[in-house]
Amino acid sequence: MRVADHVAWERDFPVRYLLVREDEDGETEYWGRCAGVEGLFLDKVPPREVLTLHGCTPTGALRDALSPAGEETGLLGDVCVEVWDEQQPLQWWTLVDTAVLACRPNRTDPARVDVVVGAGVQEDHAWQHTLPASAHCRLFVRTSVGVRPAGHCTRVDGLFRARVAPPPTPLHLIGCEAAEPLLAVLRRPRKWARNWAELRALDRHGRTMYRHHVYLGIEEARPSVLGGTLVDITLTDGGDDRPPLLARPVWETWRRGVPTTRNQWAPYCEHGRAEWLDLTATGMSGQGPDRSGGSYWLDGRFVTDVPGLHCAMAEALVGPGGYFGRERNAFEDCLNGGFGVAPPFTLIWHDAEVARRALAGTVSDPDGKLGYVEDIVRLLERRGVTVVLQ
Repeated sequence: MRVADHVAWERDFPVRYLLVREDEDGETEYWGRCAGVEGLFLDKVPPREVLTLHGCTPTGALRDALSPAGEETGLLGDVCVEVWDEQQPLQWWTLVDTAVLACRPNRTDPARVDVVVGAGVQEDHAWQHTLPASAHCRLFVRTSVGVRPAGHCTRVDGLFRARVAPPPTPLHLIGCEAAEPLLAVLRRPRKWARNWAELRALDRHGRTMYRHHVYLGIEEARPSVLGGTLVDITLTDGGDDRPPLLARPVWETWRRGVPTTRNQWAPYCEHGRAEWLDLTATGMSGQGPDRSGGSYWLDGRFVTDVPGLHCAMAEALVGPGGYFGRERNAFEDCLNGGFGVAPPFTLIWHDAEVARRALAGTVSDPDGKLGYVEDIVRLLERRGVTVVLQ
């Protein structure tokens, strides 16, 4: 039976999620449906630590944060530290939500500085190397358009220590009506503990908004708080790639259905707009055959960050709720065709000066000479698009 056949049920509350899994033949198998999920939205923030970056030669955003004209405490966002020996990188850390606490001259080399920062530390795996005497660290800052170099340092005090991994955060499936495959898991949960399934979030029309992979390690199953024959299931680990808490209001907008009016993304912050773009990607395969020629109008009044630019660009080219790339490289791929519009065409960009001012310091081209708006315009023109800035 098709998964789509399981969206409607005869209860006073809607189905908001489906649980499915691919069988051995690659066919999608229906496992169950439920009214709600608790714990899907999650901000996993590591504990704050204080670290010292010794012997820094700062560039880019780190240099700007340390400049006399900067704020007393420089907020850098995520700083990436790559540890190298003489030939190759050994490991990569991310210093989450980094704030500069102090800066002072390095004792052995006055041309360098020691920078004290506060941050949460994320590592892909525990440090397993012996730190070579000639090790050095390369620094990068993660921005909305990618990772940018931020200089070098000789060592990072406080980085090389054992950290206890936080316990997994459970996911609660509320009001589940389990199909036979899921009932089999409930009867023998240990057998399926490390197998995965796909949780599909639905809008009110039954359209899939989002797909999230979960492991089937079941911590508890009990009669549902919603009554009847339904069950509530707690999965031990809901996965690491869950949407952040700020995505919740964005999802509520999309639950009404694919947006049909422009600029519904505009009230959200930069990260909320990025979550909006993630939801547009779910329907990218259904945007119809490419069309060329004609004119398109971009409403630039709310383009104050990179995700906002791509929200407005997609609405101009393929309509509200449509997908046309989430960042520069994906946008370039869309211009190759297959997403509803292909060059040549004319793009009339109203209020373009709003984006130019807001993104004046954001650089995306490989040479670092063009601002983000100028780079996007140049890319369009090279692909045969006539761009009219108004």
